[in-house]
Amino acid sequence: MAAATLSSTVFVTSASCSSSSSSLYSSYLKPRTLKASALTSSSSICSLNGFPCNPISARPSFHRNLYRVHATILQDEEEKVVVEESFEFKATTSDEVKASSGEASESEPSSDFEKWVIKGEQSINIFLTDTVIKILDTLYHDRDYARFFVLETIARVPYFAFMSVLHMYESFGWWRRSEYLKVHFAESWNEMHHLLIMEELGGNAWWFDRFLAQHIAVFYYFMTVFMYIISPRMAYHFSECVEGHAFSTYDKFIKAEEENLKKLPAPEVAVKYYTGSDLYLFDEFQTSRPPNSRRPKIENLYDVFLNIRDDEAEHCKTMKACQTHGNLSSPHSLIEDESTCVVPETDCEGIVDCLTKSVTTKPAE
Repeated sequence: MAAATLSSTVFVTSASCSSSSSSLYSSYLKPRTLKASALTSSSSICSLNGFPCNPISARPSFHRNLYRVHATILQDEEEKVVVEESFEFKATTSDEVKASSGEASESEPSSDFEKWVIKGEQSINIFLTDTVIKILDTLYHDRDYARFFVLETIARVPYFAFMSVLHMYESFGWWRRSEYLKVHFAESWNEMHHLLIMEELGGNAWWFDRFLAQHIAVFYYFMTVFMYIISPRMAYHFSECVEGHAFSTYDKFIKAEEENLKKLPAPEVAVKYYTGSDLYLFDEFQTSRPPNSRRPKIENLYDVFLNIRDDEAEHCKTMKACQTHGNLSSPHSLIEDESTCVVPETDCEGIVDCLTKSVTTKPAE
């Protein structure tokens, strides 16, 4: 699972959705041990100071097949979906890229050293993820909602960390990429609503759970900021690992508790978020699918958890795409009105690349 930049962008500002948490949710679920598809269009290539801004149509042709995930939205007549095998915590190799596309990728590692670095980054990420999973398995083997509350408190942190670093680069004039900020904010917005749902279900009832989740989140924030400055690829891969664990956790939970969950009503905050009138931000974080292509149904608590699980699958696909520089774009960027002003944006990858280009590139005239 590894870094990327985005294509040229039409800066669009949008925000929606407000939600609130209500009274604690009572549940009679049995204790359980838990473990926790792209737009095509034509678009011109713009540049600023010699740095290309590649449109989505200029992405490597292997993208659709390479990042396909088997998790799908359940239709009325469907009951099961195969998912577990879709999220192995490993990066796609160059050979796999060639096999899926029939051609070499511009983004494949250029040397044995780079391959070694990627392998090392991923090994560290997998070790860290597995360690946290073991701790959560020990503390929350029989407390489902509390575990979900901790997971969602942690899961939204990296997107805020990414935005913090991007704002820093923007302030220095190194990197101005509005689409990065849009997508990562939308991801954070989605995870925040997952957290509000868990709070409404009573997952934050214990002081210890709040204390643990919040302190892990603070440490995770600074760790992710440091990691993202040094290697965006590594930071995105680590987030893919975390989202993959969350996906697995929810998938096992809904399969084990399907009958009980279908008997319980959906929290109000979930109904407002998934069925509201303005779903721009809901569409924005799902970068592998066209806007308006996914509209969840929320009839009971089972539907809520089903859609939370599928959200995590979308996060995994976005984080995986981010690991290849220039392979990610806002899903709304290709359908904006042509009259909208297009702002060329500078481009660099990581602090070393930004520093180098800031010194060697002449200012725009």
